[in-house]
Amino acid sequence: MSKFPNQLALVAVATTSVVALSVGLSERAVYRAELAAAEASAMAEANQPAEAPVVEEMAGAETVVTEEVTEEVVAESEVVEEVVEEPAEEVAEADAAMTEEAPAEELEAGMAFEGGMSRPALFVGAAWAQTHESPMIGELEGITFDLGREALAEEVAAWNIDIRPDGQGLPEGSGDVWTGEEVYIENCAMCHGDFGEGRARWPVLAGGWDTLEREDPVKTPGSYWPYLSTVWDYVHRAMPYGQAQTLTDDEVYAITAYILYLNNLVDDDFELSQDNFTEVRLPNEDGFFMDDRDEGEIPAFSEEPCMENCKDNVEITMRASVLDVTPEEEEAEVTEAAAETTEDAATEEAATEDAATEEAPAEEEATEMAAVDPALVEEGEGVFRKCRACHQVGEGAVNRTGPHLNGVLGRTIGGIDDFRYSSVFEEANAAGQVWGPENLGAYLADPRGAMPGTKMSFAGLRSEDEIAAMIAYLSTFEAQ
Repeated sequence: MSKFPNQLALVAVATTSVVALSVGLSERAVYRAELAAAEASAMAEANQPAEAPVVEEMAGAETVVTEEVTEEVVAESEVVEEVVEEPAEEVAEADAAMTEEAPAEELEAGMAFEGGMSRPALFVGAAWAQTHESPMIGELEGITFDLGREALAEEVAAWNIDIRPDGQGLPEGSGDVWTGEEVYIENCAMCHGDFGEGRARWPVLAGGWDTLEREDPVKTPGSYWPYLSTVWDYVHRAMPYGQAQTLTDDEVYAITAYILYLNNLVDDDFELSQDNFTEVRLPNEDGFFMDDRDEGEIPAFSEEPCMENCKDNVEITMRASVLDVTPEEEEAEVTEAAAETTEDAATEEAATEDAATEEAPAEEEATEMAAVDPALVEEGEGVFRKCRACHQVGEGAVNRTGPHLNGVLGRTIGGIDDFRYSSVFEEANAAGQVWGPENLGAYLADPRGAMPGTKMSFAGLRSEDEIAAMIAYLSTFEAQ
């Protein structure tokens, strides 16, 4: 700590000490008056009236002394600055001499100052303030208030659960894709969908490739997240929703592996463990960089703000409801599904009207289309809702997590050029295999059994009726 910075502080100390001196000398006068009164009382009891004038004279003298003391205090306050400049050694010697001269009874009664009778602690305090530094808080090191106790190793470990990008903090364990699917469906699908497509406003976990430059990017581990450690840590720390940290380490590894699979980053036989964890790189890792605001933003933002060429007005270009950042109740999901159904119905009606104006199809195709039961097509539209998260049909359909299905019947398997298929589809495409009612029905019933190694994580339709309705519905959409 620093010394007193200027003489103002010394004057404050001096003033306080002068006040203390005034009080002390006043108490001394009262004390002597009490001694005189006690002596006079003793003389009266001893029948010594001749001494009475002496007692009165002593009492009067004490009154004069008190007045003189008051004047001395005023004088002391007027010469504070001169007194402060007095050397500390001389002050100490003079105070010691005065202490020796003090009567023993006054010392016992506490009337004498430790530094002398007539000189207050003002002088010693001022000299000390010029030659000493104030105590530092660091000198209190080692002092304890006996509060609390040291945390146990088990308690520290319960909080120390963060995982770093280099794998530091990972526990031992492992989990494969198919085990992860089972755990995921049981604990995560209710909010995030069976395929990571998200439900209502809950976050999407799969897809979103090539969307980061759009106004409404889909931020998933496969499109946006930089490190796999973030996925593992978040699942371990905060999931399942409402039952955080109830999953075992092996279950977290399995769910993480399944999320990688949903994003086409690993094959279906992949097993994630602490040994190969750091070998997995997410696609957008290079999209992040170390915080450089100390060299960039902070200096720029510390400059005088530009107050010229401002915009005339500011418009809202996006809302949170559009960005899907706020989960809503189940009613919102029902409303959204109803809106999609209405939109699809309008699209289908428009497509039907356009088809009526085109040239009539070939006789064989016309016969085949006429054979489709409209009621079955309507039922198939309802069944297709299970597929909307990944596939699109109709006018303007595009590839999403899965390829669009316009004209799928009669199309070569794996035949969409700009879609990344799994290896089993690539092999079927090379062999020239074509989707027909029979092999498409088998695939819809058991995707993994019909096409081992497929990346489509779907258990299959429940009944033959659903399969027939789905195929009838898909047959109404021609290739674009």
